[in-house]
Amino acid sequence: MNKKPLILGIETSCDETAVSLITENEQGIPIVLSNIISSQVDVHKEFGGVVPELAARSHIEKIDWIVQKAIDDSGRKIEEIDAIASTAGPGLIVCLSIGLSFGKAFASTLNKPFIAVNHLEGHALSPKLNSELNYPYLVLLISGGHSQFLSVNDLGKYTRLGTTIDDALGEAFDKTAKLLGIEFPGGPQIEVLAKKGDPNKYELPKPIFNKGGCNLSFAGLKTAILKIAKNIKTDQEKFDLAASFQKTVTEILYKKTKIAFSEFEKQNNPKEKIFVVAGGVAANQSIRDMLINLCNEKSYRSIFPPIELCGDNAAMIAMVGLEKFKLNQFDNLDHPAKPRWPLDEKAAFLKGAGVKF
Repeated sequence: MNKKPLILGIETSCDETAVSLITENEQGIPIVLSNIISSQVDVHKEFGGVVPELAARSHIEKIDWIVQKAIDDSGRKIEEIDAIASTAGPGLIVCLSIGLSFGKAFASTLNKPFIAVNHLEGHALSPKLNSELNYPYLVLLISGGHSQFLSVNDLGKYTRLGTTIDDALGEAFDKTAKLLGIEFPGGPQIEVLAKKGDPNKYELPKPIFNKGGCNLSFAGLKTAILKIAKNIKTDQEKFDLAASFQKTVTEILYKKTKIAFSEFEKQNNPKEKIFVVAGGVAANQSIRDMLINLCNEKSYRSIFPPIELCGDNAAMIAMVGLEKFKLNQFDNLDHPAKPRWPLDEKAAFLKGAGVKF
């Protein structure tokens, strides 16, 4: 019986120190042996957002212990590891450098291959950890730092169909929460508050709703929330604004996803229509329900990672590492950290005041 690859993944692109070991069974289905995620919420709470220097310091303090715990929890020995996969970008450069440097040093010490992983590719492939998934498929990646529609044509082959021209959706959730007086990270609490509110109370803008293909924009929505939040006096008004915000976001995603479906089908003419939703905001149940209904309406198979794998984690990084290991796609130990690293290198950069449609 051939030994199945054992991959150690490291993720430090922002404020989670995460390490995972994965392998696969005889049928080639991934098995997560350990997946340790150490959050830094308490470190950044008083600042209302991630402070890069504090995040990097916390990674340095924890990474030795987190790696050891992941190995111990996996039930495997360090010498059984076949390759080290580390996030190399995109993300906060001071944070990326910690996990990347540790991964390189670990690979060098063990004399094992090193694999530099694109964080976005980790999200795009994360459903492979719990679902059979054939190429091509469409991904909606919605997280704190990224919002985009991608056609996943094969490992390493991606076509961006749409992206945010300003803020990421997760950032819009967190900023809205902050304006409503919710402690960082407040994004997930918007859904809790929204259940108590009237989603039709406030009419909020839907930027580039009727133009721009399946590109997205949330800055104008965030500004509108800011103006309304200044005049909120009761808890019920707070609940109503949270509900109105969530309803507006859901309506934007409904329309833009339908456009993305059409673009995906035009480009691929797929035998099976598969839609993957990944990233931290994919944990929002209201958004999930809407997208599942849309998939049923348009004959798509909808796939979501488990809730614990929606946010940043190292299992998805190890997953990419496993796929690349089987193809002998390794990287040199001088691979740089990349704060900006698009999956589709040919796609135009769509951010800033000069963006036009």
